[in-house]
Amino acid sequence: MNKIIIENTSKRYIKEWVFRNLSYTLTADNAYVILGSNGSGKSTLLQVVATILTPSKGKVHYYNDDIIIDPEKVYKHISIASPYMELPEEFTLAEVVDFHLKLKSFYNNISRDEFLEVCYLSQWKNKVVRNFSSGMKQRLKLALAIITESDALFLDEPSSNLDHKGIEWYKQLIDKYRKDRIVVVCSNNIPDEFYFCNEEINIEDYKKSK
Repeated sequence: MNKIIIENTSKRYIKEWVFRNLSYTLTADNAYVILGSNGSGKSTLLQVVATILTPSKGKVHYYNDDIIIDPEKVYKHISIASPYMELPEEFTLAEVVDFHLKLKSFYNNISRDEFLEVCYLSQWKNKVVRNFSSGMKQRLKLALAIITESDALFLDEPSSNLDHKGIEWYKQLIDKYRKDRIVVVCSNNIPDEFYFCNEEINIEDYKKSK
């Protein structure tokens, strides 16, 4: 998948429009940031583009060159990390990674142990994930999304629960793996989250009908 076309798309919850009449084209080897205040609808837009939510109006089209991809098969082409996505907390860290690798592959055929080294989590591979700190869980979520071989990468508030060292780790990881992908980041205007993005979508611009 190397192109996503958002066509006159809107999302409504009951009587409230989260965003309206949004049209945009996302292409490979470009990075986009969705900006807006807390509760403005950034995450909702991200979930619509990632096929987690269905738009109330309009359509989102997915392409591999000129070939349309069935929305039900888009999940094969994407990876995502967000605060609202849960890890299987009853698993050990090693079990989480092994389960993930049954579904998707890491870039360069990175092994489980190499992956854990990248995350600085090797010494906790036999620890149950529910006992991880919030920062450890966030590193795991981000690494699973970023290192997974995918055409599109969606990151919602990636610096959440990361300290300064964790943010620097995120920046190094995204610099290494973002090329040749469609990358979309949701941010509350935290530059360290989207410094590499070359286009901005401000959700506030799509609150009213045009």
